Amino acid sequence: MLSKEKLARINELAKKKKESGLTETEQKEQLLLREEYLTAFRSGMKHHIEGMKVVDPDGTDVTPEKLKQIQKEKGIHNRSN
Repeated sequence: MLSKEKLARINELAKKKKESGLTETEQKEQLLLREEYLTAFRSGMKHHIEGMKVVDPDGTDVTPEKLKQIQKEKGIHNRSN
């Protein structure tokens, strides 16, 4: 998760870019902050997906086997098979 300060800085740079443009230093800073944001986002999304359990309308667990294996390795949902 990115700090509130970094998120605020990302938004500040985006606004400045639209209004008056960025210096070369600010462009580099924006690129680095965006990469950090995307890395944090992807990590959070991966963690979220790995914790999912897929159930059909009948209540049957239809989670893909690949995901079940990851959950078993991480001890999620008490997977044992």
